[in-house]
Amino acid sequence: MRRATILLLPFMAMMLGAAGGPDNRAIITDFARLFYTERAVRIAFETYVAPDYIQHNPNAPDGVDGVMGLIKFLKEKYPQRSSSIKRVMADGDLVMLHVHAKPTPEERGTAIVDIFRLENGK
Repeated sequence: MRRATILLLPFMAMMLGAAGGPDNRAIITDFARLFYTERAVRIAFETYVAPDYIQHNPNAPDGVDGVMGLIKFLKEKYPQRSSSIKRVMADGDLVMLHVHAKPTPEERGTAIVDIFRLENGK
């Protein structure tokens, strides 16, 4: 049990940041790992996204169900798609992800910028 406590302390320190508040960059980095790398979309949203989430992409509806519908469409249309995180930049409550998305392994892909505003760690 002591080992688990020791492993949690660095994670908790990273999430709380130097000022005692949430480390927004770390939160979005973990969200991106779940969402883009592991494709655990529902877990990413349940863990890190506020219930009143607003999606500003005109091609996707608001909320978890809207994102889940978009992800289902992308999986069906582009089963070999991949995404890799290139940069994570933070400024206060705003965090930006620079993502390289490829619909197929052969294609060059495109750059995507996701900007998140966090409040109370979500």
